[in-house]
Amino acid sequence: MPRSATANILTILETSFDGVVEEWLGTQVQEGVKRSDLFSDAESRTQNADLLKAFSKGVRAGVVDEEFSLEDEAWEDLRVVLADVSKERVSRGVTPTEMATFVLALKAPLFKRLEEHLNDDQGVLIRDVLLVTRLVDAFAVYTNEIFIAERDQIIDRQRQEMLELSTPVVELWDRVLTLPLIGTLDSARAQEVMENLLETILERQAEVVIMDITGVGTVDTQVAQHLLRAAAAVRLMGAECIISGISPMIAQTMVQLGIDVGTVSTRSSIRTALADALQKVGYVIKTTEGA
Repeated sequence: MPRSATANILTILETSFDGVVEEWLGTQVQEGVKRSDLFSDAESRTQNADLLKAFSKGVRAGVVDEEFSLEDEAWEDLRVVLADVSKERVSRGVTPTEMATFVLALKAPLFKRLEEHLNDDQGVLIRDVLLVTRLVDAFAVYTNEIFIAERDQIIDRQRQEMLELSTPVVELWDRVLTLPLIGTLDSARAQEVMENLLETILERQAEVVIMDITGVGTVDTQVAQHLLRAAAAVRLMGAECIISGISPMIAQTMVQLGIDVGTVSTRSSIRTALADALQKVGYVIKTTEGA
């Protein structure tokens, strides 16, 4: 009675572990996904060995009658190692295609050794090759899912950091804050603006806030509504809001769109807005004697 496919695969992984690791690396080089520009040979070899060790453990405990699921507990080690490897590869700029091809390259050394081991029994060879194909394909698909999830987390984190950097609230003077806005103002960024602004008003006990839109390229109905909502929130915090940077083009656009700023003060430049703000908190700007 022929040995099971799982037993044959495990025999190869146990008796030829180092050889499979090296040939896996070699196949990655042939496929152009080894990325020697990002990882040293030692790093690549360590990643391959760690993944292959976890893969072997999963095959031993997680394949029953040639059926398996990488979600099962038996594959936990592989999932953990894969998460670490994916995180490192994402951070260094590896693409999803390169990551999937990196895993799929494992087929070549396994197929080669199965052929050498089972050359006299083509039926068993085909059976074992099919199982290896299913295992490595499932491994590659799961790898891509983890890889993309990790990359999305990094993108979200970078986006959040960019939002924070692009919405700085600056204390210009005692009780006077300014919020210079640059670029587009979508719903997500508007929410970030409002949260940062209201927290800083409370922290600094501000009485006047200048929202400068000189760097905002286009003011449409949606952008105007975001600005007016922010101004309303500022008033609810007990402070006054001045919107500066209203150019003739923006003013004309807002009139054409029928946007009513209501009681919100507007100024053409941050200089005039600052002078107005200082006056509201009891300061007057004047030249020194002799100047």
